[in-house]
Amino acid sequence: MAAPPPRLALLVATSLGLGYFPKAPGTWGSLAGILVYAVVQFLLPGHAASGPAPSLAQRALAMAWTELPVALLLAALGTWAAGRAEKYAGKTDPQFVVIDEVSGQHLAYLLALAPLNWKYLVAGFILFRVFDIWKPFPARQAESLPGGWGIMADDWIAGGYAALVLWLVHRWLR
Repeated sequence: MAAPPPRLALLVATSLGLGYFPKAPGTWGSLAGILVYAVVQFLLPGHAASGPAPSLAQRALAMAWTELPVALLLAALGTWAAGRAEKYAGKTDPQFVVIDEVSGQHLAYLLALAPLNWKYLVAGFILFRVFDIWKPFPARQAESLPGGWGIMADDWIAGGYAALVLWLVHRWLR
């Protein structure tokens, strides 16, 4: 008799079922990462919808209290769920696991201290997808980590690269 499916892990790993979409599930996962970032920015304290732009220090402090806990939760739950889903599927990094894209996309905005602005959201989305597909060093090597770590780590690295470019472009355009 086969073991029952790990329903909670699959729910998290597929980001509430987005991973089951037949076309571009990773892209849908990235879009979910944008939504998570935007909702947290909009609902939690530290979001300045109007008035003067916060200083870099104010922005970093607000992010530490709002987005950082969300990023850590996504990373921990994602690693656990991705590992369970991979074991259940019987293959490495199954395509239906998209919590890694959610986590990596969210991390890109957090590390760039990106304001809630459609231009940053679009640029960050494009940059993350490029780095996630390209997998520059050491992202491809990170895929060889065991279980959920290998699934998640390459997207965290892609998120770091996207954040760096987003940060540099923002500083250059100022």
